[in-house]
Amino acid sequence: MIAVSMKPVCPCVLVFFVTMLALTANVQARSLESLIMPGKLIEGHAKYEDECNQCHRPFSKESQNVLCLDCHEQVAEDVDGKKGFHGLSRLGEYECSTCHEDHKGRDAQVMQFSTDTFDHDLTDYPLKGMHGVVVCNACHKSGDKYREAPGECFDCHEADDMHKGNLGKKCSDCHSVKGWREEQKFEHDETDFKLLGKHEDVECDSCHASQRYENTPMECSTCHRFNDVHAGNYGTDCGNCHREEGWKKIRFNHDKTDFPLTGNHRDVKCDTCHGGDVLADNLGTDCVSCHKGDDEHKGQYGKKCESCHKTSGWDKVKFDHDKETDFPLRGKHIDQQCSACHRGELGNESLARKCIDCHKANDVHAGEQGETCDQCHGEKGWATKVRFEHDMTSFPLIGMHGVAPCEECHLSAVFSDARAECDACHAGDDVHEKKLGPACEACHNPNAWTLWEFDHNNRTDFTLDGSHVGIDCHACHKQPVKKKIKQSGACGSCHRDDDVHDGGFGRFCTRCHNTKSFGAIEINR
Repeated sequence: MIAVSMKPVCPCVLVFFVTMLALTANVQARSLESLIMPGKLIEGHAKYEDECNQCHRPFSKESQNVLCLDCHEQVAEDVDGKKGFHGLSRLGEYECSTCHEDHKGRDAQVMQFSTDTFDHDLTDYPLKGMHGVVVCNACHKSGDKYREAPGECFDCHEADDMHKGNLGKKCSDCHSVKGWREEQKFEHDETDFKLLGKHEDVECDSCHASQRYENTPMECSTCHRFNDVHAGNYGTDCGNCHREEGWKKIRFNHDKTDFPLTGNHRDVKCDTCHGGDVLADNLGTDCVSCHKGDDEHKGQYGKKCESCHKTSGWDKVKFDHDKETDFPLRGKHIDQQCSACHRGELGNESLARKCIDCHKANDVHAGEQGETCDQCHGEKGWATKVRFEHDMTSFPLIGMHGVAPCEECHLSAVFSDARAECDACHAGDDVHEKKLGPACEACHNPNAWTLWEFDHNNRTDFTLDGSHVGIDCHACHKQPVKKKIKQSGACGSCHRDDDVHDGGFGRFCTRCHNTKSFGAIEINR
């Protein structure tokens, strides 16, 4: 070990040494910084290579970003305003040197930027729609900074403007990045002419010819004059009647006029009634104004067609004959034409209500049954369920007569000429050949010919006893009788051929014989 002898230094010498050191500090610092610099600066910072204090503060890393942003003012503005790449990507929260290292030499690329991986959504102009497939140099021209690329549609698309600048430069007011014809977002409703119905699908050129957008006329007739099937008769303001959904969508509410449209009137074309200028027309509202030619009654029933007919059709008759008159329509009367009864002027005629008034020509009875047809007949038909009570006549219908058709006895419709005698109808059925007279009812009843009963003992003066009991009627009654039977009770009237005495004992056989047998002789004095 070497021992060094230390002697006290004079204070004046020490003060001088420190002073000299301070004076030479600035001169030596520059040379010192150059000695410790890690490498050459990039080309853009080369002019600051001898001025380290432009970017560095001794012993203070925190002030590094401040110095960077003091010089790069546009980046500083982006960071403060949270816009642009540096502001939106929040790079301002990191040291600039994290991405941009310096001292790498003049040719070093410190931006670390690649068009293949760069996320354009971190800029003020995200690439959407058709912009996503556009190459970078289409917007970023060579030699210009990326931030200097134009951001307005018209800057790039002036040559694509089919409107030739007539609609201004704000293409985005109408179009979207999906394509010129996709989702045109211009709000036409914000103009004085809202697009409704069919107008929504109309091409702009249909109304804005030659790209004329200012002072475009808004009257319907301006565009639709050739569509006017009314030939101008209904004026020029089509919107009074029609809607934008189509010509057939009618806005005009005829029901709010003095003539509401109901029934078939709703389907009638306007021109059918309004043949002239609709604004000048003074049409009558009574039916006959339009339907005089349709009046099959030839004016006979007056002009108030609506009294009977409905607007749903001429055949839809609303007149209720049952409620509004004293003659309800039933049966066959329901289907009758009005003119069958009403042959005069409807309002002035006074029709009688008796059947005979209309049906005198149909009276097959020739008036013999009187004029009250409804006593026997109903409205369903002359031959349907005749109500005549035959039992109320002098010839009640009993037995087989109850099921006999009327025409069996009544050979004509003049019923009063029918005879009540059995023989009148049953002459052909008389097995007795009139030998028992015409009064069939004396033996028979209406239940059947075989059901008969005649008490000869009580109803005649000739008692049947002995061999006379059970004898055939025709044995005594041999001759036809026209009216009342006048049969002799003398034995000889029947037994003349049986008289063995040949009339020798006179005509009073009963003095010797009785009815049991001719052989039984009993003299009666």
